[in-house]
Amino acid sequence: MRQLVELKPVTKEDVTRIKTWLEDSDVSGAWFGRYTYGDPAHLGYEPEKMINASQSEWNEVFNDPHHEPHRDIFSIYRIEDNKHIGEGQLSIDEALGDAQISILIGDKKEWYKGYGTAASLAMLEHIFINLEMYRAWVDIPEYNSTAKNMFEHLGFIHEGTLRKSRPHGGARHNSYVLGMLIDEFKKKYPEGIDNHVIEWKKNI
Repeated sequence: MRQLVELKPVTKEDVTRIKTWLEDSDVSGAWFGRYTYGDPAHLGYEPEKMINASQSEWNEVFNDPHHEPHRDIFSIYRIEDNKHIGEGQLSIDEALGDAQISILIGDKKEWYKGYGTAASLAMLEHIFINLEMYRAWVDIPEYNSTAKNMFEHLGFIHEGTLRKSRPHGGARHNSYVLGMLIDEFKKKYPEGIDNHVIEWKKNI
């Protein structure tokens, strides 16, 4: 199987596309949803502010390993034509040894083509092999059944339900916490992630 995605450092051009993608309610709903006052939510940084950020402001968000909470933020590029199609984030708690995965395929034309799965596998490899974390987890709203099914297929286990935690479409919805432990990762992927499926190239 051909390689699908490459994970790259975020550029200001990428952030501009993120801002545009989030204006679409389908995209923002698949990401962090919307705040109760209606604006699309984006954790880690505010895209509109970062477009014109100074170098020091930029470095504080994207290049500071000591920033708390620590977020590893990268752009998802399609390998075949080097096209920016999304963003991924890891919210890392080193004291607990876990990392929360968040993935956005922002270009809707690229949905349902396996790119989210490929990016998730790349992040799992980074979490368990490079960072040597103990647990990876996701928080998925109940209305995003596609994401829930994807992570369950990857080997994540349902750990709990957060009641009415997500505002969406004028109502509040439950969300599901799914997790994977390092021993479950090693059992599911005894030889590691298939290099023919994904590629990890984060060169910061």
